[in-house]
Amino acid sequence: MADVTRRRLLAAGAAFGVAGTGFSLPVLAQSGKGAGKGAERKSITLALPRDVQPPFDPLNRLSYPEGNILRSVLQGLIAFKPGSFEWELSAAKRIEQVSDTVIEFELKPGLQFHDGFGELTADDVKFSFERAIKPGPDGKLPLHGKDLAALEEVEVTGTYTGRIKLKTPAPALWQVVLPDNSGLIVSRKAFEAGAYRADQPTKVIGTGPYRLAEWRPNERVVLRANPDFQGPKPGFEEIVLRPVRDPKTAELAFRADELQFTAIEPANVADVAKIPGTKILKQDSINFVWIGINVEKAPFTDLRVRQAIRLAIDVDQVIEGAYNGAVGRAYAPVAPGLLGYWKDAPRRARDVAAARKLLAEAGVSGLRTRLTLLNKPAYQNAGIIIQAQLAEAGITLDLDVQEGGSYWSAGNGEAGKTLELSLQRFGGKADPSFQLQWFTAAQIGSWNWQRWNNPDYDALFAKAGAITDAAERARLYIEAQKLIDESAAFIWLTHEVNVYALKDWLVPGILPNGDDQLFNRFGAA
Repeated sequence: MADVTRRRLLAAGAAFGVAGTGFSLPVLAQSGKGAGKGAERKSITLALPRDVQPPFDPLNRLSYPEGNILRSVLQGLIAFKPGSFEWELSAAKRIEQVSDTVIEFELKPGLQFHDGFGELTADDVKFSFERAIKPGPDGKLPLHGKDLAALEEVEVTGTYTGRIKLKTPAPALWQVVLPDNSGLIVSRKAFEAGAYRADQPTKVIGTGPYRLAEWRPNERVVLRANPDFQGPKPGFEEIVLRPVRDPKTAELAFRADELQFTAIEPANVADVAKIPGTKILKQDSINFVWIGINVEKAPFTDLRVRQAIRLAIDVDQVIEGAYNGAVGRAYAPVAPGLLGYWKDAPRRARDVAAARKLLAEAGVSGLRTRLTLLNKPAYQNAGIIIQAQLAEAGITLDLDVQEGGSYWSAGNGEAGKTLELSLQRFGGKADPSFQLQWFTAAQIGSWNWQRWNNPDYDALFAKAGAITDAAERARLYIEAQKLIDESAAFIWLTHEVNVYALKDWLVPGILPNGDDQLFNRFGAA
């Protein structure tokens, strides 16, 4: 291909990322000493990748920035431990799976919703969970209602006790619902009074360690310790969350101690590590980045055209240029280390001649198309490289770089019908059902931007979700990923990595996917 050098990318304003696999959180570097400084602080400021957006509702949250706030204000029956996908009791005093389709729970008594909304009871659990399977006033289920698709009902057996009854076995509940955002418990009274909604003044009522004290759009979010919380006292009285979209701006704010924790670009690790009192943490990711192709938009309706685009792209070169060569290549959506990892996924090499031949067979020449992507430096650099690679196969690629707000609606609703190619990045969870749910037919118009519809895939996905045998679940999820591969509508790039700069006295609370953070578990060493 035409030479896309690192110098050209740097001239274009490059900033590079890293990735790998596994669930470690090692200290890569540490400079200076800041011992004791954290113990004196009652407030810390953490960087957000973007401003948060309402509704602040567990089942209708947009993404992980909103989810991290919700998990600090609300409680679930159980909660993840920092640094792992193991869980511990939270609002529940006891919880037990008594059969494949029944989970019994008993709440801790005396958990009080703030602002006078009363005690958390089994009725609130029933209301919170059954909302997922009941259409709202618009006739639609909540955005994340599918997480509880196996739910039949929650039977209240006492003030603090109940039974979660399932239509089918659902082992993923213990990883992607009960300890996570979709399992957070809202107050029925507060919800009916207008809390958690986007069309009302911001109000999030919970029983968790923090309260949402302030939100100034595009400026800051403030969490303050909940004095009524019945659990371990959070590490700081106040946490300020500051949206900082530009990695360089975040780095400068960290140098000035305006931020005490921020994600950084891996290419900048050496420089940032020299800042006195700084430590650098690297966390391998289970997220996934790919190029998606809209199979409903001509000429991409022709499998040969999609195959040609896949053959024309050199993923290794994209990684080398856009991520400084430090990320691992992805071959399928499920990352190594997770159930359903497809270790034998095809390792295709670039073949421009074969790409040109496929285009000719499809009767396509002089193809001009558009790649929609987020205005993140690494993604823009990837776009530049892919643009040059496709040109060698006779394809002209225009780059449509968008801000977060417009980008995340580009493939939804009617707008999604006109989408062509898109560079996407989704967060991962501990169970493959979360990663693979986005590619079902039901997600067309929402998050299935490829608009790919394969009934066999949907059937495999549904079957795997209702099986308790781990080996069989893994086999079915691999079979589902084979159908994804056959579609040629997905070109997998990387699982990324998370790299953070933080003050050396700060102990963060981060889950293995990196995106999900437990603000109440941030503390001082």
